[in-house]
Amino acid sequence: MRNSRREFLVTAAATGTITLLPFSARAADVFKSAAGDFTVHPVAHASFVLETPAGVIYSDPVGDPALYAELPAPDLILVTHRHGDHYNAETLAALGTDSTPIITCQDVLDQMPDGVKERAGAMGHDAGTEWNGVSISAIPAYNLDPERQNFHPKDRGDNGFVLGFDGFTVYISGDTEDIPEMRALEGIDLAFLCMNLPFTMTAEAAASAVAEFRPKYVYPYHYRGRDGGTQDPKAFAEMVGDAAEVKLVDWYPDDDNL
Repeated sequence: MRNSRREFLVTAAATGTITLLPFSARAADVFKSAAGDFTVHPVAHASFVLETPAGVIYSDPVGDPALYAELPAPDLILVTHRHGDHYNAETLAALGTDSTPIITCQDVLDQMPDGVKERAGAMGHDAGTEWNGVSISAIPAYNLDPERQNFHPKDRGDNGFVLGFDGFTVYISGDTEDIPEMRALEGIDLAFLCMNLPFTMTAEAAASAVAEFRPKYVYPYHYRGRDGGTQDPKAFAEMVGDAAEVKLVDWYPDDDNL
């Protein structure tokens, strides 16, 4: 594992306490299930690596490929939408092999360069596929607030993903607000939930959604915003309370202002 200045904050919902541990001592979280172990490696902002019994999944990998050098190589890559903090063709070209599949939306597929596009496929809303015995569904990801809809318009087809393993289900929000499709989710064991302004939603809206679809565990991520729009993941955890176990990670280890 890489050494870094990250620190991991573990929230104990039952007691309301927070334990601060050096990130190097808790570089990953492991979730046990009947299907096997699931290991989460946060990278930065919206990028993370998920080790699963079916293989290693990279979600929205961007940035210097060296960030991923000491992590297991991807067996599958998911890209939610076009924005540069989620999609970077050069990063994708450097990760995996020529046979590593990429699942994304049609908008991203249309702009992928040769050499990357050949191993990618588009999935529309409410569509599904299977990979190594894992069911993968794409659900919408979009803005509700009229003043934000230019960031993630519904008709562009940006994706969130639901990954169904045997006895363990993962939800990756992508960039979205607390849309009805999110609130209607059921049986989610592990969720990655965005929150920042003006691009997605407030911590309050995200906590309200969690209270409705009630994942067992939830990572607030993608919480750095613009013009004062950065959201506080610890405040989110307090609002969530006992609706879910919140996993707090410093997704911005090189920024002393966060």
